[in-house]
Amino acid sequence: MFQPHDRTTVRMDSMAFDLQQIDVPFRMRPGLRKLGADATHLRALVPGSPLFQAKQRVSRDGQALHVAPGFDAGPAMDAIWRQARRDGIATPDPSLPLELALEQDLAILDLASTIVPWMCICVPSGWAPEEKIGRTLTEIHTPVADSDTLNGRWPQLAALVGAGQAWERQVWTISPSSRFDQHPQRHAPAPWPDTDEPQRFASLCYLRSERQTFFPVNDPAGQPLGQAVFTISVALQPLPDVVRNAQDATRLFQSLASMSHDVLKYKHLSAARQPLLAWLSQRDTPAAPASGQNV
Repeated sequence: MFQPHDRTTVRMDSMAFDLQQIDVPFRMRPGLRKLGADATHLRALVPGSPLFQAKQRVSRDGQALHVAPGFDAGPAMDAIWRQARRDGIATPDPSLPLELALEQDLAILDLASTIVPWMCICVPSGWAPEEKIGRTLTEIHTPVADSDTLNGRWPQLAALVGAGQAWERQVWTISPSSRFDQHPQRHAPAPWPDTDEPQRFASLCYLRSERQTFFPVNDPAGQPLGQAVFTISVALQPLPDVVRNAQDATRLFQSLASMSHDVLKYKHLSAARQPLLAWLSQRDTPAAPASGQNV
């Protein structure tokens, strides 16, 4: 059922997205950054928080967990809880579902085949996990704009994770919805604000970002088991709160201005780009677009 804007559902946290991290010109790419052994991957989910409430609704309806037939998630679950303890998370009540114990949505990747046989996903960003289970990374990302660039790099990623390394990437978009759960069958897309005033338009938009990490699945002795855990941390911030200064306005302006029509369509930003660019140009006078941009 469609729900109107509710700014109370927005979670502001210490892992807020930094606009200076975004690509100019914009590119669809893995954008991986190597993490150290002491990096944090998991955080405890705060009971009663807006994210908890969103995940609880999905969990209550039995729609969080998706498993390919015959797959044994036991070794990966052990690795997840070992990582959780390293991240300072106490072992939760065993009666509490995994999706309500951790902030992160989770998936397991088989490194040899790049198949994803298991997902615990409550707050997807516009995609349906049940349609992706048991597919390879290439198949999963086929609908993504400029997917050829991404798909050529997944085997390399699997090899890097298989070598025992942990990685992080950040993805982002702008949305008219403050809803964490954006499953396309559970919720109708929120409309863009119906206003010609750029500042009013931006005030009703949100930056939706994801911190995604990969860490290898090892046995208790540290030996690799040929799998990796993929974590997704979703954050929502009112857009005007994210654009903190002129440098942020310029960088976001240039990134939006450089997006191809395919990328805009994939991110559902086609109708929003011009009012957003108008608002950003009021925040600061952006530098000239980088060469090769499609304005």
